Amino acid sequence: MIPDIMATAPRGLRVALSFDQSQFVRAALRDVVQEAGTAAILVALMVLVFLGSARSMLIVIISIPLSILTAFVALYLCGQTINTMTLGGLALAVGMLVDDATVEVENIHRNHAMGKPLLVAILDGASQIAMPTFVGTLAICIVFFPVVLLSGVAKFLFTPLALAVVFAMLTSYLLSRTLVTTMARYLLPERHDERHGDGAWRRFIAAFDAGFEAVRERYRTALGLFIARRRFALGAVAIAIAVSSLLLFIVGEDFFPAVDAGMMRLHVRAPTGTRIERTERIVDDVERAIRGIIPADELAAISDNVGIPVSYNLAFYQTDSIGPQDADVLVQLQPQHHPTAQYQQAIRTELARDFPDTRIYFQAADIVRSRRGSRTAWRASPA
Repeated sequence: MIPDIMATAPRGLRVALSFDQSQFVRAALRDVVQEAGTAAILVALMVLVFLGSARSMLIVIISIPLSILTAFVALYLCGQTINTMTLGGLALAVGMLVDDATVEVENIHRNHAMGKPLLVAILDGASQIAMPTFVGTLAICIVFFPVVLLSGVAKFLFTPLALAVVFAMLTSYLLSRTLVTTMARYLLPERHDERHGDGAWRRFIAAFDAGFEAVRERYRTALGLFIARRRFALGAVAIAIAVSSLLLFIVGEDFFPAVDAGMMRLHVRAPTGTRIERTERIVDDVERAIRGIIPADELAAISDNVGIPVSYNLAFYQTDSIGPQDADVLVQLQPQHHPTAQYQQAIRTELARDFPDTRIYFQAADIVRSRRGSRTAWRASPA
């Protein structure tokens, strides 16, 4: 639309899109995808270090993209879309998607190290852990069952996340029973080799295994001493639970987590009867104060709407304006900025001091807070 406007606009007129909420949505989706990719890389490195074999790592991590792609198909069949909640669920499940495959490959290595032929080691390893891994997968999936009992906004928020996790987990178990065993048959060597390669990599894996074994022995000793002292163990657990329960009174409650979208919205209400010209001068002073608080390199734009909007705009523009004494001030920050809440607090304090006769308060500005039912969140001066 902007190119069409510019084609007919007078020469020298500059038109730019401000307060674009889609930037926040795209950034959220990009961040979730990036975190999922980072989690997959870390999982791959962990598997490589603990198994000591690049082939075993490949067998394990191949289940991640296949499980996610299958989850996308299942979400489509259930009428869901790719959004921040479904992507968040898949990012949450990335680390768990390799559990079944990791246990499968490790058990195959264990049976192979006992001198069994590769095919026999694969069949025995798969059959030995079929039921435990199935129960473990169902235990994770059943945690999300209460989501079906939710209602209202919570149902629409968490149902896509739960479905994404469940579909991905069930697919990972199915792949551990089929694809993992098939790849093990063709990628693992026929004869078991404990050397984990040659050179520096072999020495690193040997040192890591020795260090991990030493830590495990210390942990076993400490755990044995802890369990042997029954009263002390139960008392320590009870104290830990009691102290943790106190956090319920410290953390606080909210309907939705705070989101820093880099936007602020203030409503300015001068004394009743103020002419619109006087309101405009007050808003100019408010804007000047805001520019004095927010550095120029972090401030993208400030937009003022003074008075009552045109009647047909009221259906599309949320405002508390009831007369010429009212105005809305919208502030957009650059992508790289200090915490928005920090600026809100500074603006609240300074405006309350400099405009004692004017009622100024913050409203929901971003797409998240404006959809969660809260219109007036803060006040800059007494009502």
